[in-house]
This record gives sequence, structure tokens and C-alpha cells, in this order.
Amino acid sequence: MTLYLKRSAHDHIKSISMNKDQKRVLKEYPDAKMLLQEDGSYIVECNDIVLAQEYFMPEAYDTDTAWKYAALACKTTQHFNRTHPERLSLIDSESKLSRIQKRKKNAKKN
Repeated sequence: MTLYLKRSAHDHIKSISMNKDQKRVLKEYPDAKMLLQEDGSYIVECNDIVLAQEYFMPEAYDTDTAWKYAALACKTTQHFNRTHPERLSLIDSESKLSRIQKRKKNAKKN
């Protein structure tokens, strides 16, 4: 008996290795792509937004540096969003503390 193996559609695709900077950027911006500008510098862009430009990163003349700058911009944005003053309002903290105090009082009664 002769077995014929059918080629899958993915046989011709090379596996592309990604470093941690690319993974970080693509996790937050799945449509991000590397573009080569006319002056020879590389940028990472997502939906017509240059990711590293918001934080005044210098121009990158190789792809690894461009991904590093984009990852640093993502990381900095995440830190800003985590510690933003409007996110840390006192009303939320007061309500949380009052709930904890109620639980402590109920535990002492029992």
C-alpha cells in the first residue's frame, strides 16, 4: 500500500523568530509594522501612529533598535496609565477602606 502525503498550506512559510521587544509591541499593537523611511531610518508604525515618536526617541537605523524604542514607548505608556492621578482617586480608596472596616466589625461581633 502506498501512502501519499498532502502538503499543507504552511510548508512554504518560513518560521520568523521574534525577540522580546517585538513580542511586547505586537502584544499591545497587533497591527504594528516596521517601515523604512526615505532617509534610511526605521520606524514602527501602527495605524498611522509612530509609536516611539510620542516620547521623542531618536531615529533608528537598524530594525532591532527601532523595535527597542517601540517597546520602551509601550512600557512607558503602561507605567503612565498605571500611575495616572485620575485612576487613583480618593473616593475609591475610601470606599474600599470602609468595606474593610465593616468586615472587621462584623468579625469581632461573631
